[in-house]
Amino acid sequence: MPPALLCWIPDSRCYAYDFRDDDRIHYRGWKAGGTSVTLFLAIIIGLLVAATPLVFAALGELVVERAGVLNLGVEGMMVVGAVAAFIAAQATGSPALGLLSGMLASVAMALLFGVLTQLLLANQVASGLALTMFGLGLSALVGQGYTGKSAPLFPKILLTDVAAIDPLVPGAVLLAVAVAWFLERTRSGLILKAVGENHDAAHAIGYSVVGVGMAAIAFGGACAGLGGAYLSLVQTPFWVEKMTTGRSWIALALVVFATWRPPLRVLIGAYLFGGISILQLHAQGLGFQIDAQILAMLPYLATIAVVVLMSRPTADAVANAAKFRVAAPKCLGKPFHAAS
Repeated sequence: MPPALLCWIPDSRCYAYDFRDDDRIHYRGWKAGGTSVTLFLAIIIGLLVAATPLVFAALGELVVERAGVLNLGVEGMMVVGAVAAFIAAQATGSPALGLLSGMLASVAMALLFGVLTQLLLANQVASGLALTMFGLGLSALVGQGYTGKSAPLFPKILLTDVAAIDPLVPGAVLLAVAVAWFLERTRSGLILKAVGENHDAAHAIGYSVVGVGMAAIAFGGACAGLGGAYLSLVQTPFWVEKMTTGRSWIALALVVFATWRPPLRVLIGAYLFGGISILQLHAQGLGFQIDAQILAMLPYLATIAVVVLMSRPTADAVANAAKFRVAAPKCLGKPFHAAS
């Protein structure tokens, strides 16, 4: 079953990727009957699938940043998770073990970042960028022998006789609800936010700032790995070097879009960007004469626009800047030096 649907209007069919024959990409036509309902369903499924890896990565980064840690290595963790998941699924024939392997590989990458920034007090921005470059290089190296191969079939939830979604699509929504409940309704969530707001005060009353930070970093790594595994096992079930194509930067922008607060805003933003991402597919299917490169730029142009709009000056620029600072955790990106 495909990860996304491509609706082709002229011949009233919906086409889907089929990777089952001899590891080569084929197309399999699904009769749509030309109905607008089928077209609408195809667009919605495509939007949900495109948004799901963004939701996972952004939720993980939201928790990390709420703990006062700025991890810009999400891209590296996602691509390592993607290749690890694909290799494990290929070796075992189990997509579930592939997902688990992708998450564990990304957690290992995240903990490397955690050691550098929380224990060795390295600069968080530089360490995150280094992690991204390291992950891209490592994934290209270990994935050389798997390029073009197809992943095992991922289980699907049948919606109609012509449409299905994977269980991770509703799983992403449930994760957003769980993160919101954790941050707002649990003692551990309140401690994590307290650490992100004031390292010194949290340390003074006995909380382990480094421990909380490492736990948040590990969770962020697991989410990034899950997003990467989703790419290589579900959305495009084959391995290609640099297949994340900058999605992590959209996930980072989603955290800003959510103003570091309600995780449900992450869902809204992810579905918005997911819709923009599949717009290029449907625009070509509808016959719009727009260069494919320009269409591929749309999600990233939208990311820039959102960041600019979120930080735009108002009549009172000082008040606007103060409001933005209040939204972000006060210790975001700052190293913690224990006084005692």
